[in-house]
Amino acid sequence: MRGLWFLATLGLAAAEDGLNAWLRYARLPSDVVEQASVPSNIIALNTNQSSPVYTAGQELQKGISGILGKALNVTHVASEIPSVVVGTVAAFNESGILIETPELEEDGFWLSTKGDTVEIVGQNERGALYGAFEYLSMLAQANFTEVAYATNPSAAIRWINQWDNMDGTIERGYAGLSIFFKSNAIVSNVTRVAEYARILASIRVNGIIINNVNANAMILSDANMAGLARVADAMRPWGVKVGISLNFASPQSFGGLRTFDPLDQSVITWWTGITNKLYQHVPDMAGFLVKANSEGQPGPLTYGRTLSDGANLFAKAAKPHGGIVMFRAFVYDNQHLNEANWKDDRANAAVDFFRDLDGQFDDNVVVQVKYGPIDFQVREPPSPLFAHLKQTASAIELQVTQEYLGQQCHLVYLPPLWKTILDFDLRVDGEKSVIGPDILSGKRFGKKGLTGYAAVVNVGLNSTWLGTHLSMSNLYAYGRLAWDPTANEVEILEDWTRLTFGLDDMVRETITSMSMQSWPAYENYTGNLGIQTLTDITGPHYGPNPQSMDNNPWGQWTRADAYSIGMDRTVKNGTGYAGQYPTEIAAAFEDIATTPDDLLLWFHHVPYTHVLKNGKTVIQHFYDAHYAGAETAATFPQQWSKLQGLVDEQRYNETQFRLTYQAGHAIVWRDSINQFYNSISKIADAQGRVNNHPWRIEAEAMTLKNYRATTVTPFEVASGLRVVQTVGSSTAGSVSATLNFTAGVYDVAVAYYDMFEGQASYELFLNDKSVGKWVGDNEYKLGYTLTRGIDGHSATRITFAGVQIKPGDVVRVDAKANGRETAPLDYIAVLPPGVVD
Repeated sequence: MRGLWFLATLGLAAAEDGLNAWLRYARLPSDVVEQASVPSNIIALNTNQSSPVYTAGQELQKGISGILGKALNVTHVASEIPSVVVGTVAAFNESGILIETPELEEDGFWLSTKGDTVEIVGQNERGALYGAFEYLSMLAQANFTEVAYATNPSAAIRWINQWDNMDGTIERGYAGLSIFFKSNAIVSNVTRVAEYARILASIRVNGIIINNVNANAMILSDANMAGLARVADAMRPWGVKVGISLNFASPQSFGGLRTFDPLDQSVITWWTGITNKLYQHVPDMAGFLVKANSEGQPGPLTYGRTLSDGANLFAKAAKPHGGIVMFRAFVYDNQHLNEANWKDDRANAAVDFFRDLDGQFDDNVVVQVKYGPIDFQVREPPSPLFAHLKQTASAIELQVTQEYLGQQCHLVYLPPLWKTILDFDLRVDGEKSVIGPDILSGKRFGKKGLTGYAAVVNVGLNSTWLGTHLSMSNLYAYGRLAWDPTANEVEILEDWTRLTFGLDDMVRETITSMSMQSWPAYENYTGNLGIQTLTDITGPHYGPNPQSMDNNPWGQWTRADAYSIGMDRTVKNGTGYAGQYPTEIAAAFEDIATTPDDLLLWFHHVPYTHVLKNGKTVIQHFYDAHYAGAETAATFPQQWSKLQGLVDEQRYNETQFRLTYQAGHAIVWRDSINQFYNSISKIADAQGRVNNHPWRIEAEAMTLKNYRATTVTPFEVASGLRVVQTVGSSTAGSVSATLNFTAGVYDVAVAYYDMFEGQASYELFLNDKSVGKWVGDNEYKLGYTLTRGIDGHSATRITFAGVQIKPGDVVRVDAKANGRETAPLDYIAVLPPGVVD
């Protein structure tokens, strides 16, 4: 917990601490400002301070002052003075301002910068605010071109899910404690809440669920309902509606009833009363999010009722108030799945549970479907459930917080992953059915209104919001893609970079280069060929632990043995999952010849010696891809170093630290996965790299003083299968070795384990001369889920560059254990220039 509190306060004293995200409104260079032509006045056609139109006027004033250094007055009455005018279509008409705009849909807007007046016209008040942010985005990027266009959202629902717990912690959150909750209550100071709403409005997000889907029924207390009203008041001026997650068993656990059966009249009456009370506190509440009968959560199946019975219980209570019920399709049995049963398959669950319920949900229920059938993996095929919900409103669930994808300690730009889903054509009934523009828009099945997007974000009190500056590109891109799923992910990234770091071309090109390489690299060094992210699925979901995928009922199986690997999901031989897709897609995935290699092991169980379309065997591809991914990650600190002096010092240093950490942890991943599959397949790497590290000195092979050699679990997270750790919890010790490398300049890397509840200290010496010292304090610098063990989560490296070495030199590490951290060491690597090991 100490680490979480520290993260919450990082960088608050510095001007460029990330708090303003992409809304910095940094002053443009004076020669650029001279090119800008902006009216001298702002007219916001609403005087209500809780109105998004009023807010738009204030934001325009703030933004233009920051970007251009021009102080504009804000008025609220139409005049003939050249002005930036912002308001709704109705307000323009009522003010007598003549406008000609195309037809606008809900939340859409018209922006015209032609002539001496800037027109920002929203279909509603949110749309007007979105148009104001669009105009400011153009100015901040020095885009002064004359434009006149209308834009409408692809879908009505563009929501955020926060997995915040009422004690202030955040499930799968990596940026400190909650901005919404503390000590089982909603916070009294909602300043950060309002700041978050401003950020969300700028990317056209219109709703948020503020508490964890694994909900605590105490959210329904009178005090917390009043707190919810405070949150809603803070977010309302930004056009963001507030909703909450509900615990299905609340009538029993909180209300004192004997049952939570959704068809029991006492339960119906109780939920109706609670809902009415909630809407008294927050009349414009967005609605509810419900997780039921999944991962231990209660639900209607407990009483032999259907999932639609459960969803409709809440829908009927919310309907009179205009509320929406988002009902998660993430329903599966994590207690009884049996890997020994060739037909068992968690991936089948969503379609199996929901397919026959299509058309049985009330019209204000939206089934919220994770993008893939398992759980936010590094690559999954799209959920086939999207093809089955023809009469039921649906929304896709994406994840901005990087639960399985590096937990914001690894740079992973997610839109290229999301686009594999949004751009996928499901070919329902043989017709074009692209998930983003056709299905989620509602157009393919003639749905109107309630379709769209939800993203699990999990911002925290850290000033960067997500724990690291570069991860915010994913939140920005989510909003852009929810508005228009056909938007180009590179163009989105470049816009975000200019807004966040300025207009320098090298900065933009470098961040774009690293970001676009980041997801393929992460996939390569974690889990490729569709095998999923080979992480510790029974633990933190962070570091490598491939054996945790199997031999348990969680159903994220690889079915790897000594000869073969992969899930057979064919209809002919396997679990039948491939048959859940429409005919054309099912046929493609059924046949190994037409299954793309990047999903091969998702759909087929094959020998390690199976030859891929690129001519490599599966096992050799594994080896090569993991080396390639780590080599790419190793370039990130080098690429970023070119930006020193072009990015402010605080953000430069914080980002360089994380990219350097990622480069080291990518090697941990590479070695662990390769070592594991080499050990069970007994197939050598054709290039002789796996388990062959000529530049390393294993710690257990060194001269030890007050250190002892031990094995680790899982075994593959230690190079050479063993580590050394001090003999006591406060012992000082050392390891040393005589070097026999050709004289020259090397980088010296020390691999060690940085655990929670202890800060061991280390110092590296060469011939008794100090090279550098450090402390095992990553828990105070990084936000990943902390562990107390010597494992793939705590494994890390520190590197000292440019060390002059000759044969006979003695290298030594002195260390002192602290608390639970017994100064564990794995190896020392003496690396020639360009070698990644």
